[in-house]
Amino acid sequence: MLKTMLRTALVATMLASPVAALAADLVIATKSGPASMDPHFTATSANAEATKHVFDTLLRSGNDLEILPSLATSWETIDDTTWEFKLREGVKFHDGSDFTAEDVKFSIERIPNVTGPNPSTIYVRRVASVEVVDDYTVRVKTHGPAPTLPNDFVRLFIVSHKAAADYSTQDTAAEGFNTGKATIGTGPYKFVSWAPTQDLVLEKFDGYWGGAEPWDKVIRKEIPNDAARVAQLKAGQVDVISKVPSTDLASIESDPKLEVIKYESVYIPYLEFDFRENSPLIWDNAGNKLEKNPLLDPRVREAFDLVIDRETIVEFALEGMGVVSTQLVTPNIFGYNKDVPAPEYNVEKAKQLMAEAGYPDGFKITLSYANDRMPTELGPTIAQMLASIDVTAEVQGVPAAVFNPAKTRGEYSLYMASWGTLTGEANYMLSSLMHTNDAEKSLGAFNVRGYSNPKMDELIQAAGEEMDEAKRRALLEEANMLSATDRPDLPLAINLSAWGLKADTVTYTPRSDEDTLAMDVKPKQ
Repeated sequence: MLKTMLRTALVATMLASPVAALAADLVIATKSGPASMDPHFTATSANAEATKHVFDTLLRSGNDLEILPSLATSWETIDDTTWEFKLREGVKFHDGSDFTAEDVKFSIERIPNVTGPNPSTIYVRRVASVEVVDDYTVRVKTHGPAPTLPNDFVRLFIVSHKAAADYSTQDTAAEGFNTGKATIGTGPYKFVSWAPTQDLVLEKFDGYWGGAEPWDKVIRKEIPNDAARVAQLKAGQVDVISKVPSTDLASIESDPKLEVIKYESVYIPYLEFDFRENSPLIWDNAGNKLEKNPLLDPRVREAFDLVIDRETIVEFALEGMGVVSTQLVTPNIFGYNKDVPAPEYNVEKAKQLMAEAGYPDGFKITLSYANDRMPTELGPTIAQMLASIDVTAEVQGVPAAVFNPAKTRGEYSLYMASWGTLTGEANYMLSSLMHTNDAEKSLGAFNVRGYSNPKMDELIQAAGEEMDEAKRRALLEEANMLSATDRPDLPLAINLSAWGLKADTVTYTPRSDEDTLAMDVKPKQ
């Protein structure tokens, strides 16, 4: 009788406790999912966000991009071109094998062989060679001084050199990682299943070096449609959703069963200009291809800048979920220049510049962007603003799976994208977007539109090798000022991110890089 009473009391307690009932599984709905489960395939945030559950990085970034130990416990410079990393001992891969220095060397050397669109080579571009000193010590030789190599290595995902050995070419990588054969990491969750645009299913790794997670199973649903994502949260079908649209914030906040968490991110939507002589999607008003690309004229770029009303973009296109940006890095990033002036809004001055440049009647251009990544109203809003200087912008939104490869192939003249300086250092953005595309130097990897400014290149290269922190900061600030005056890109706003969650069952710690990680979701006590 006593056993029966105790058993009845225990069952009653479990039924009454939402934590006990829900702590086993976690369901997250995200706006975008990975393109591959190979963490080296692409540098996009959606890919990194998903693969962080399975694979650890050598170092990791905290919720505000501070550099923290991960698979490396300490790091130091031996000389100007040598970094030494001490590795964490006792770490196991999901298949039970030991993590060692061989896995670090293999992962660094693998990236150039498998990376695809938005290449991950930006994180290892300064590496000349890797030396295994012993099982838990790695020395990395660099092409010249590399003061911010640890910043780059917060995106250096470590794969098993044994599990990935046969899946480390562009022809074999997808088959190995998307099926799970090579998806063997040291992260807090083990890979169960995934297919493009489908659910990513994970299960807890009890042998995780950082301590076991509270969730036995995690399901990450990719739901690009905002209304559908919100509907699933309201119906109780998911525990957390990312990127709550501003139109739904009030209804979620007023629901006592739900909660909204907002956080300023490092992501900045921006316009990017094509600098090639023969740009593909620009015409005169009669529909004839222009002989010369008008975007090469700095007066035209300034005119575009002057008619873009950032305050209106924040208030209406972003519906309050943003703040005006002066440059392509946020104030918390090393190298941000506080002296860059706020953007000016002046339509009359813009019209005068267009006339001086030889385009008093404007021209036609296509404004391209990923419609499953950018806010719905942002493209049409910018097109309306450009109309004030008689520039007819045809808005062309396509899925990111179409947009990113087409951008890399150079098929656009004017496009919107979003950038987040995830390493905490402005040179990550500058060396990727602003430097002349130079494969030999591994610089300008994302500069696919032909922008080239010798002074900008000089500043970026000098900053990339300057070991003195104060001097490096000054170089980066000068480069950001040059970007603001030469206008290869036009930053629009700093995004505010919002997450929705079940108020009575989970808590969530937001990140400035906007990653929605199961590791930041805990059962509510």
